[in-house]
Amino acid sequence: MNADTKTTFTMEEFDLSADYNDSYSENYESCYGERIVCDQESSMYFDSIFIPVIYSLALVMGLVGNGLVLVIVWKKRQSMKATDIFILHLSLADILLLLTLPFWTVDAANEWIFGTPLCKLIGAVFKISFFCGIFMLSCISLDCYLSIIHAVQTSKKQMVTHCCCLMGWLFCLLFSIPDWISLKSYKDSRSQDRTECVPEYPSDSWRLATRQIYHILGFILPGLIMLFCYTCILLRLWCGSQCKQNKRDFRFTIALVLAFCIHWMPYTVTLIIDTVQTNEAINPKTSCVNATSLEVALTVTSTLACLHCCVIPVLYVGLKVSRKSFVWS
Repeated sequence: MNADTKTTFTMEEFDLSADYNDSYSENYESCYGERIVCDQESSMYFDSIFIPVIYSLALVMGLVGNGLVLVIVWKKRQSMKATDIFILHLSLADILLLLTLPFWTVDAANEWIFGTPLCKLIGAVFKISFFCGIFMLSCISLDCYLSIIHAVQTSKKQMVTHCCCLMGWLFCLLFSIPDWISLKSYKDSRSQDRTECVPEYPSDSWRLATRQIYHILGFILPGLIMLFCYTCILLRLWCGSQCKQNKRDFRFTIALVLAFCIHWMPYTVTLIIDTVQTNEAINPKTSCVNATSLEVALTVTSTLACLHCCVIPVLYVGLKVSRKSFVWS
């Protein structure tokens, strides 16, 4: 298989972009135009220390926090609002994402030992969970917009909300099809014979297409939706009087979105830089120093992004749920 159509990476990026780190396995051209093989030892050592520590913390804190959210939502299931239903599905998506972290921890500390079937499954589940989280946050923003701007009460239409969430899961499943097709377990001699979970594409255009899907559907489009919703809401709240409940719902929703953006935007920006740098048509010459630095940046930003699974439950319990109603209901 041609090296230009096979991408090897550490887990943390692949999961999100299906092939984030082309620099991990590709040869790079020096400033003199010669093809060289970059030494990955330093970045691999960093991954083997940083990823297991952060993912272990995220796994424990995230499972406890999201488990608490599920308990709270179950207690108020008879009076759930649309936002609560979206939070329920968001927590389920986060739990699925968290359950993949032990596999990536083993991969970073040692190598991928689980074979191709689990490579496809775990990679696809991670992708589904990520896109589902974005979808649910967009739905929460739209629900807040409809409630405050158009006075549409969606809390009385739980079945419609659940169907909307189900459609979101199905769309996210469709987005993961490239992972089901392309991912495989592969031993790469250029990374000290480590076995990696690798997407294999017929051409570089396929790799760029997956990147574009991530950038557009995973950040740009949802970002525009949220920006529109919150701009309209801010103008309404600024110019008119609204009930305290609407203002509380808005504060909670904007806190959710800000938390998600703070965790994911650094990774998304870094991934865009990586897309440009590894595109030979745009940047035919990339030094090993730049490639290694970018690998470390991708590792840090993508790993820290997973910590949003721990933050969102704290916001829900702290801002949305009354402590008294939870304890005594």
